[in-house]
Amino acid sequence: MRKIQMVDLQSQYTFIRSQVEAGMNEVLSTAQFINGPAVKSFQSNLESYLGVKHVIPCANGTDALQVAMMGLGLEPGDEVITADFTFAATVEVIALLGLTPVLVDVDPNSFNIDPNAIVRAITPKTKAIVPVHLFGQVADMDAIMAIAEKHNLYVIEDNAQGIGATHTGSNGNTTKTGGIGHVGSTSFFPSKNLGCYGDGGAIFTNDDDLAHTLRGIVNHGMYERYHHDVVGVNSRLDSLQAVVLNEKLKLLDYYNERRKWAAIRYSHLLSGHDNIITPKVIGNCDSHVFHQYTLRLIDSDRDGLVQHLQNQGIPCGVYYPIPLHAQKAYQSGKYDQENFAVTNQLVKEVISLPMHSELDEEQIETVCQAVLDFLG
Repeated sequence: MRKIQMVDLQSQYTFIRSQVEAGMNEVLSTAQFINGPAVKSFQSNLESYLGVKHVIPCANGTDALQVAMMGLGLEPGDEVITADFTFAATVEVIALLGLTPVLVDVDPNSFNIDPNAIVRAITPKTKAIVPVHLFGQVADMDAIMAIAEKHNLYVIEDNAQGIGATHTGSNGNTTKTGGIGHVGSTSFFPSKNLGCYGDGGAIFTNDDDLAHTLRGIVNHGMYERYHHDVVGVNSRLDSLQAVVLNEKLKLLDYYNERRKWAAIRYSHLLSGHDNIITPKVIGNCDSHVFHQYTLRLIDSDRDGLVQHLQNQGIPCGVYYPIPLHAQKAYQSGKYDQENFAVTNQLVKEVISLPMHSELDEEQIETVCQAVLDFLG
């Protein structure tokens, strides 16, 4: 049996090695390392894949979120509502821009932001909502967009874990995540469903004026060399990374289908145990692309299982062990622990098993047997 890895980037690379090396050699021979043809090609291809009018590549997913907020003209003191149960980058950029992060609880089944909690958190200072498509599952975008429209708020999708997922609205229309809100962002960190071989990110929007603003922001605020029309940053996608992303984009649906297959196999083998809650897919089979396969362990020793798996040479992850409202950087006297009942429970229960497009049946059975052996 091949070694079980949390993410098997080496096997994935082997399959596309010749195409990636050819594309990289072309970049090296032309020396167009920044905003070269490979970047423009990837931008166009991703626009077509997502069905959005504008993709603005940038240096990483955190920059993508920051630039999106800068482009919307949010001002210091404006409140931005987001989920308590997610990676810190989502709230990090809110605080970095002098905005006020407002953390709210999540749904226990999807792990995504709870629309009811959003409504309770809205004040006259609220200007935006940042739903995170956590672990690859689409957030409740019908409810979120309705709330945003009612209260005249922006919606900024954090699509770092959900690229390729499809939202089917109540009207029956389908939309790729990232293209539902006013603006979307993603990360191309190597472990993502669509990942490069370093850092990378992108911003998405269907708003022509916003896209123009965003393109200036990522390039020092310039539309013409040495003419700085807006306050900007230096955040551009390298041509070498665009080569990798172009090749992987061709296979993204395949990668996601392989992840779904692995998730189905995991759930089939684990769902009969009384102490395990397997991931729930909210919506149809295209609404979850399983960036992570995350279990909830009920009345069990989660940390003991982590150690047991590690002793067996099986990697696993706990995403995320400390809620954002309890992190030193984001603690606030305004938060009431009773408002985070779900998040406070999840951080004690969740464990993520190996998940990637190269998993095979033997590896999945080995992981599941180790879990079941520990739980008894």
